Amino acid sequence: MTAMLDELRASRATGRKLLVPYLMGGIPDKGSYPAALAAIERHADIVEVGLPYSDPLMDGPVIAAAGERVIAAGHGPLEVLEMTGRIDATKLRVAMTYYNPIHHLGEVKFCTRAAAAGFSGLIVPDLPVEESEGLRAAAADSGLAWIPLVAPTSSPERVASIVATATGFVYAVSTLGVTGTRESLSDRASKVVVACRAETDLPVLVGIGVSNAQQAAEAASIADGVVVGSAVVRLVMDEGPAAAEEFLGNLRAALDVL
Repeated sequence: MTAMLDELRASRATGRKLLVPYLMGGIPDKGSYPAALAAIERHADIVEVGLPYSDPLMDGPVIAAAGERVIAAGHGPLEVLEMTGRIDATKLRVAMTYYNPIHHLGEVKFCTRAAAAGFSGLIVPDLPVEESEGLRAAAADSGLAWIPLVAPTSSPERVASIVATATGFVYAVSTLGVTGTRESLSDRASKVVVACRAETDLPVLVGIGVSNAQQAAEAASIADGVVVGSAVVRLVMDEGPAAAEEFLGNLRAALDVL
C-alpha cells in the first residue's frame, strides 16, 4: 500500500470528491512556474505534473504546445522533474511522463529521482500493462503509486488486468483520442467507470474532456473524482495562474455539493 492510497481512501471515506488538476511542468516559464504550481495546488487533492516530451502521443494541441515551449526554453523531462522537486509541495504530486525518458535513464534511477523530487506517484500512458512489470516494481521500491489508465474500448478481461496493477487511483479515460477540452462529457465515461469498479475498490477518477464545473460534477457523480488538464494549462498559458486558480475553485465548489 502506498502513502497516496492511504490519503485517497481517507478523503473518500469523508465523501469528498477528488480533484486532480494537470500542469505541464515549467510553464509559463521557469521563473513563474513555482507560482503557477502553488496556485494549482490550492484547490487540488493531487497535482499531476507533466514532464515535457517531444512526441507526446496522448496529448492534444494545448498540452503539446506547452511541452514544446518548455523544451524550447531548454528544459527536458529530467530537468523539470528536479525543478519541481525544488518547489515546496502542499499537496501530493504525480509525475506524468512517456516511457522513453524513463528507458533512457533506467527504470530504477528514474523512480529513485522522482521519489527524491517529492513525487508520490507515476503515470506512463504509452507503456502497455504487459510491459510494465519492471517499472511497476521500481516504482513500488521507491514508494511511488502506480496509476494505470483504462480506455473505454478495453475488454472486461483487459480492464481486470490493468486495474489489478494500480496502487494509487485508477485513471478512467472518458473518451477516445488525445487530451483536450470537449463541449460535453462522453457517454462512455460512465461505462468505463462501471467496468473499473467491478474490478477494484480503489478510487476511480475520470479524465480527458473535463472542461468546466458542470462536466466535473457530472463525472464525479459516477466516479470518485476528476482529472482536469487542457483547460488548466490553457488558462495558465493565456491568462496566468490566478485565472487557473479561480477556475479550479469553481470546480472544487461544484464537487463539494455532490
